[in-house]
Amino acid sequence: MDPELTKLQQALIVAILGPDPAPFQTLISHLMSASNEQCYQPELLFNLCMQSDPNSMCLKLAHLLQVSLHLKARATAAILLRKQLTRDDSYLWPRLSASTQSSLKSILLWCIQREDAKTISRKLCDTVSELASSILLENGWPELLPFLFQSVTSDSEKLQEAAFLILAQLAQCIGETLIPHIKHLHSVFLQCLTSSSSSDVKTAALRAAINFIQCLSSSADRDRFQDLLPMMMRSADRDRFPDLLPVMMMRTLIEALNCRKEATGQGALVMLIELAGTEPRFIGRQIVNVMESMLQIAEDESLEEGTRHLAVEFVITLAEAGERKLTLFKSRVMPRFISQLFVILMKMLLDIEDDPAWHSADREDEDAGEPSNYSVGQECLDRLAISLGGNTIVPVAWELLPEYLVAPEWQKHHAALIVVNQIAEGCSKVMIKKLEEVVAMVLNLFQDPHPRVRWAAINAIGQLSTDLGPDLQVQYHQQVLTALTASMDDFQNPRLQGALTTCLPSHYAVEKAHAASAVVNFSENCTPDILTPYLDGIVSKLLVLLQNGKQMVQEGALTALASVADSSQEHFQKYYDGVMPYLKAILVNATDKSNRMLRAKAMECISFVGMAVGKEKFRDDAKQVMEVFMSLQGSQMETDDPTTSYILQAWARLCKCLGQDFLPYMSVVMLPLLQSAQLKPDVTIPSADSDDEIQESYDERFSTALSVPSMPVLGNSEHSFVSIFPFPILANTDKRIGIKTSVLEEKVTACNMICCFAAELKEGFFPWIDQVAPTLVPLLKFYFHEVRKAAVSAMPELLRSAKLALEKGLALGRNESYVKQLSDHIVPALVESLHKEPDTEICGSMLDALNECLQISGRILDERRVRYIVDEIKQVITASSSRKRERAERTKAEDIDAEEGELLKKENEQEEEVFDQVGEVLGTLIKTFKASFLPFFDELASYLTPMCGKDKTAEERRFAICIFDDVAEQCLEAALKYYDTYLPFLLEACNDENSDVRQAAVYGLGVCAEFGGAAFKPLVGESLSRLNNVIQHPNALQLDNVMAYDNAVSALGKICKFHRDNIDSAQVVPAWLSCLPIKGDLIEAKAVHDQLCSMVEMSDRELLGTNNQYLPKIVAVFAEVVCAGKDLATEQTISRMIKLLRQFQQTLPPSTWSSSLQPQQQLELQSVLSS
Repeated sequence: MDPELTKLQQALIVAILGPDPAPFQTLISHLMSASNEQCYQPELLFNLCMQSDPNSMCLKLAHLLQVSLHLKARATAAILLRKQLTRDDSYLWPRLSASTQSSLKSILLWCIQREDAKTISRKLCDTVSELASSILLENGWPELLPFLFQSVTSDSEKLQEAAFLILAQLAQCIGETLIPHIKHLHSVFLQCLTSSSSSDVKTAALRAAINFIQCLSSSADRDRFQDLLPMMMRSADRDRFPDLLPVMMMRTLIEALNCRKEATGQGALVMLIELAGTEPRFIGRQIVNVMESMLQIAEDESLEEGTRHLAVEFVITLAEAGERKLTLFKSRVMPRFISQLFVILMKMLLDIEDDPAWHSADREDEDAGEPSNYSVGQECLDRLAISLGGNTIVPVAWELLPEYLVAPEWQKHHAALIVVNQIAEGCSKVMIKKLEEVVAMVLNLFQDPHPRVRWAAINAIGQLSTDLGPDLQVQYHQQVLTALTASMDDFQNPRLQGALTTCLPSHYAVEKAHAASAVVNFSENCTPDILTPYLDGIVSKLLVLLQNGKQMVQEGALTALASVADSSQEHFQKYYDGVMPYLKAILVNATDKSNRMLRAKAMECISFVGMAVGKEKFRDDAKQVMEVFMSLQGSQMETDDPTTSYILQAWARLCKCLGQDFLPYMSVVMLPLLQSAQLKPDVTIPSADSDDEIQESYDERFSTALSVPSMPVLGNSEHSFVSIFPFPILANTDKRIGIKTSVLEEKVTACNMICCFAAELKEGFFPWIDQVAPTLVPLLKFYFHEVRKAAVSAMPELLRSAKLALEKGLALGRNESYVKQLSDHIVPALVESLHKEPDTEICGSMLDALNECLQISGRILDERRVRYIVDEIKQVITASSSRKRERAERTKAEDIDAEEGELLKKENEQEEEVFDQVGEVLGTLIKTFKASFLPFFDELASYLTPMCGKDKTAEERRFAICIFDDVAEQCLEAALKYYDTYLPFLLEACNDENSDVRQAAVYGLGVCAEFGGAAFKPLVGESLSRLNNVIQHPNALQLDNVMAYDNAVSALGKICKFHRDNIDSAQVVPAWLSCLPIKGDLIEAKAVHDQLCSMVEMSDRELLGTNNQYLPKIVAVFAEVVCAGKDLATEQTISRMIKLLRQFQQTLPPSTWSSSLQPQQQLELQSVLSS
């Protein structure tokens, strides 16, 4: 640093920290007035002063809060002080002296009492709350709670509001510190919400009450607040809602709306929505009254749209919470209100205009004539159907739709189609039963005179093709495709042609298209045999549209061609020569900024077509296409250019198409791909509080890091944002998280593409592992689930690539320690992420990826890593068992309905997948480390042994038995000490009602028979009896039971082989032979048929029988196995069988062959033997 500058800084620091207040006030003035570009030096100076003497600086800021007459100065001081006292990396509080700490606490409370500016008062409340959340747990501010309790009962409304604001934030951050004061809080909430005349105070108290209720983990504690709920509203002639029976928390809302304070009312609604989403059972006892109130608000057209929309949002949120937490709402309450709500939502859909801009078929006018009322109605219908299901929604919709369909207004026809479109996903199982009626209704409106209705009909077919497919495609392909291709000729209405073909960016697996086109969606669920007869007409019309002057139509045609090629695969080769010249022409010539999306769609289409027709057909054009791609990749593109995202996906498809021939292009592809994967999505915290504008820019510059929870992406525009509605980041503020989705989508795409390249190129991907691993491993804990999923999928691919490169001599300068280092980086990261993963489905994916990594790593894992994995598996088992218990309790509810049952079934299936993957991980560890793993198995025994009990689920019983099977099979003699514990469970489980449990049990008996030696002998007789029960069961060969049957036959064969001296072999061996061949479990079939072959080769006396009486059966089994090809036996076994059959052919009389084989079998076998 320049020495002169350093001296100047030192002088300034001394002046600022000195007794004269003027230099400090000047610094604050510079911080307030400087622009972002000019603020570097004042900020640097402020930070240097804070580092030099934090005590003096904090006290000066506090003093400024006390004495300054300037609003902006006090606001800036409050912001800066809060930043210094917030617990983060620069947390100053522990570094301050005790006297400074005491002074700051006193000054803050003094300022809260004296400050008249509401915006600054709220900033002070934030500062007090954040500081208290750090020190209150350690009794670092004993004066605070008495001050707050005194303030909420004072005569000052300003002080009451401030105290409730602080209590609300404390409840959100460290609510457990408030629980000892539950009785006092109950009384102050009751007093304020009953008696206060200030809507601001009531709103703050409402927030505090809601936050406190949410922090109570005990249902008994929450129940203490139930007596606050019922309160009659004062009747007054001026009231606009005289018929409502509100509840305590509704009262603040209703009074605000009666007084026309809609901003206050909307704030109360947002808080109630939050409570509905997190603690719906708290509302449950007053749900009827609350629903009546909300629906009346939603219907009242004298209110602002925003207020009515929030009332609808409350009802929808409660319905969505009902999926897991409020069965009573779904089964008993919602049917009373669903018709009323549905009428409201359908009426919202009528708020649509025939805007001329819509007919222009320009992309920016897609939503022309659709105000927010219409959009909210659409979204809410979709969410309502998903949350309540078809049994509830379809009867109501079918009752209301006929009136709309016969009405003369086009808006009602349009609304009816939108309803069908929006509810299809959530109601698919019920609507499939009405498929003929649904298809007829929609196709009939293809002839409606109004273009917007025809557009809605086309759009509905597209959505139904996804939600009701493939049934719709299989049964109605002729009617639907005929209607769609006919509509392509509507050149008077290009918007409709666009609807037929246009969809959002790519239906490729890594992207979710929310409003895909009819052709695209229909073809996605089409098998080639359904689509092929229509390809001539579809492709020819799409080529005509491709030459249309409207860019939106051209883009749609490209997307549809891509989808058709993807669905028809090699059948598209016929059209390749006619299609590819058009695609290349667009790729080369569409260079204007206005054509960026058209060119991007051409890239997408080319890559899909190339992948469909294969490398040989595409080879001649591939080089030219790749050169254009590389040129674009190297050009300077604007941040909003869609080419970036499309080209990433196109590279991946071309890699799939070209395989190892793609390697020369990887050096061009990987750099931008890594840059996209490393993107940090723009996070914004917009505020609806205009009073805060005085500090927005400065507050943003000093904002601390933000932790964002897992969330859905809402909206699909490249300018849209992810939002977490309606939950505020900070209590008592309107601030919410926003994330620019275009950046997030690019990041997701890039991560998926990297995974695709690694999987496809295998050892060829090795040069990029060192760059990719540090990028993707941290993303295992990324807040957005799609990024986490992509990162998880990539982990085993990276390890596999490294190991293959090492084995094939491609990892120059590396040895086995490199794979170990990579494994030591990836495996613990996966385990740590698994521990924190909230999504059950992703948990299953993580376990699957972990298992693959363990298989690849093998014994290079050290004991410390194995310990880490086993400890996490214990946690996974415990958490899974807890979730199962919760679901078991839910299934006992008397009012559980069909949708709830379906949801529980789906959750149980996901849980079973998690258990399966845990079993696979343990199985891999056992196979890898064998007897050295047994100390860990001993630790797991306390988790596994109880699972064998009859009171456990079938999945738990199967899981525990399978783990023992692995131990017995892999650890051999070292596993004998567990036989006394687990064999009784296996014998009992042979009679289990669940076929999967029976299969695991009989398989385990076979393993113990093979490896148990003397330890198994005492149980041979009992085992034979149990196996016989499985084999002789009347339904043993039914599809659900055949795997258990095959494994029982295999186990019986092992007893014959390893315990011949302990059985009546003259009876048991022929009984085993009579069960052959087995055809269900192909792994066991190969082992069993190999055993049979060996026994025949050794001329086993009991197998052949007296005078070779069983030889015809053996010939029949051999013939069936040989004629089945490689399915039932290995090539080696089949060769041995053929050799034996040729010997039999020489020695056995022809009558033996004719009696053993059917005529067709004789012909097939003769063909095999003579070849």
